[in-house]
Amino acid sequence: MAQDHLQLFIAKMKIPFLLLFFLWEAESHTASRPNIILVMADDLGIGDPGCYGNKTLRTPNIDRLASGGVKLTQHLAASPLCTPSRAAFMTGRYPVRSGMASWSRTGVFLFTASSGGLPTNEITFAKLLKDQGYSTALIGKWHLGMSCHSKTDFCHHPLHHGFNYFYGISLTNLRDCKPGEGSVFTTGFKRLVFIPLQIIGVTLLTFAALNCLGLLRMPLGIFFSLLFLAALILTLFLGFLHYFRPLNCFMMRNYEIIQQPMSYDNLTQRLTVEAAQFIQRNTETPFLLVLSYLHVHTALFSSKDFAGKSKHGVYGDAVEEMDWSVGQILNLLDELRLANDTLIYFTSDQGAHVEEVSSKGEIHGGSNGIYKGGKANNWEGGIRVPGILRWPRVIQAGQKIDEPTSNMDIFPTVAKLAGAPLPEDRIIDGRDLMPLLEGKSQHSDHEFLFHYCNAYLNAVRWHPQNSTSIWKAFFFTPNFNPVGSNGCFATHVCFCFGSYVTHHDPPLLFDISKDPRERNPLTPATEPRFYEILKVIQEAADRHTQTLPEVPNQFSWDNFLWKPWLQLCCPSSGLSCQCDREKQDKRLSH
Repeated sequence: MAQDHLQLFIAKMKIPFLLLFFLWEAESHTASRPNIILVMADDLGIGDPGCYGNKTLRTPNIDRLASGGVKLTQHLAASPLCTPSRAAFMTGRYPVRSGMASWSRTGVFLFTASSGGLPTNEITFAKLLKDQGYSTALIGKWHLGMSCHSKTDFCHHPLHHGFNYFYGISLTNLRDCKPGEGSVFTTGFKRLVFIPLQIIGVTLLTFAALNCLGLLRMPLGIFFSLLFLAALILTLFLGFLHYFRPLNCFMMRNYEIIQQPMSYDNLTQRLTVEAAQFIQRNTETPFLLVLSYLHVHTALFSSKDFAGKSKHGVYGDAVEEMDWSVGQILNLLDELRLANDTLIYFTSDQGAHVEEVSSKGEIHGGSNGIYKGGKANNWEGGIRVPGILRWPRVIQAGQKIDEPTSNMDIFPTVAKLAGAPLPEDRIIDGRDLMPLLEGKSQHSDHEFLFHYCNAYLNAVRWHPQNSTSIWKAFFFTPNFNPVGSNGCFATHVCFCFGSYVTHHDPPLLFDISKDPRERNPLTPATEPRFYEILKVIQEAADRHTQTLPEVPNQFSWDNFLWKPWLQLCCPSSGLSCQCDREKQDKRLSH
């Protein structure tokens, strides 16, 4: 009888125990599958946010994010240029592995109707999370291509790379997109337009003078051919000036153009509203939001609420407006009670563009703090970027981590949190950040990091296990101009080959842990292990390059140049390629 009572008691107790077990499982599953918001600024320097030492730019919301989580002090972009850096961020792989690093002078896409882009066989973290049931969205800048063979195949489009929703620009924010802000093609205009026109003009004048003096008669065919050539060059030039903006600077919602050319009026507010609406639509399901700001890439812009309010001109206005937007997202998470279950990451795609000076002499680039160089080169100023992560339920607030980390690390980190297995058919260069963030590890999993200047291996960073030293060896360095400056002002960005660089044999060697400004290259006299260190670094570089199979070059001239059959244009807009559905929709809503 007692045994029957005991069995009955056990049977009754099974139900609450099972309920508790399933509740614990559900809570554990929820904690391991957070909402994920990845915020990427464009060309923001590590010396710009207050939490990284700036005393005059107001960034209270970015600072709030840092104080509530972890600040990475040696967070590194996998490339110092937009397109390859973003390709590495999305895939967790060095961009050279996917062909998203250029062998020529131009390292980013400049036309929406190019056929190059993030290859269809690459796997983004968005695809992995979408397969795990996450709702995914990209708001803002893409810059990883659009179409391959026809303007409707959208093979490189965000929606073909794991995003459910896209609102933003497919290319980048260029000076050419904003009237009166100059052009990124000034050097090209000089070489392809102004110099040829001058040569033709001098030739015609010379022949006319010789003809008047009776020394030489120029056949009319040659005269009219030169005139025709001059007229053709001038016509193409004026056509380019007229059409570049509408053909390349437009806003999209998913596959549809909604504003061509894009308007800068309240642009950051529009991006913020879209991001907020996406979060509000997905309060009951896990979501991935990539909020990719157009700030602070030139052309600089800000709304009337921020214009003229900062201590750093139009650049400071743009930074402070972006910080406001970050604050709106943080406030919304608090209102919806999602903050504890949301991992937020804030970074920049590369360092500040120090050569950005307007035609009026205004400084339009940011600050890289104490670090040398900037965008487009692999001195610390070009690749050391803000890295902030907050997840209140899991990550202890107020931490600072000095270990080397990479923007490629986001890929394996969010994949693991979402329960997605990493692809086994390719090398993933990123490393899971959670052991560092949770304090389970004190040492970065990156013993070596490889720094590329476009497709050229430029430098190698070595952080030996159980050592505080961080060695960095440069195989070549850019030739700054003017000499003694902190950038390549004559060419607007530093290039990666030929007469634009100086090769070093032996390589330049620095100990970044002691010389973060990279002012004092080591020598055998100042570092007894000089040649031993370089030998280890060279062996690592050799092993790394052996893992790089040949892949299609997405920046070949065939992929890079404009193709008229790939050009996207507003439906029913004729040859003008102009429309503003945002304004029309706003009118209808009122």
